[in-house]
Amino acid sequence: MRPSLCEDALRLGRILAELMPGEPEVHGLVALMELQASRLRARIGPTGEPVLLLDQDRGRWDQLLIRRGLAALGRAEALGGALGPYTLQAAISACHARARAPEETDWARIAALYDALVEVAPSPVVELNRAVALAMAYGPSTGLEAVDRLIEEASLRDYHFLPSVRGDLLAKLGRLDEARMEFERAASLTRNARERALLLERAAACAEGSPLSR
Repeated sequence: MRPSLCEDALRLGRILAELMPGEPEVHGLVALMELQASRLRARIGPTGEPVLLLDQDRGRWDQLLIRRGLAALGRAEALGGALGPYTLQAAISACHARARAPEETDWARIAALYDALVEVAPSPVVELNRAVALAMAYGPSTGLEAVDRLIEEASLRDYHFLPSVRGDLLAKLGRLDEARMEFERAASLTRNARERALLLERAAACAEGSPLSR
């Protein structure tokens, strides 16, 4: 994490919004940065390990940044017209920010927003994120079906999040041997030592028949 770099980006984004108040995507970009930055303190555990979104202590989320982000999103939406990619991503982040607990997250809304994002900014990574939202909204089988359509995507061949997501969904379906192999593959692809440790921990849990819930 580089908080000082994030602060510089936020400062520049706010200046840009003042210079271009009638441009929705500028406000959408600022909203996205504010909402993402609000979770910085909760993303890293006490020993430096990454903390996944659903495991984060939401009491550590910065409420001032959340309010600023939601306000910027409101300005972007109030200007009208079709929502651009930054505003759509900000709207997705806002769904997380508004949820007081993970189980209160409006995953159906997030899945619908990803449907819209795929239309305006198509990419395999967006499709993968959409698959996660589908799994959370409609069950792991639905999500796995969407993930499996991406397996042959060349641009994701070395992207460790693909086997990581697939492993998570397989674990939720009780297919632990397959899940273990996916987590091990994801661990071999990541360059981040903390992420590798987390993925190997999940692989070991699958081998023991007690997958860690994420």
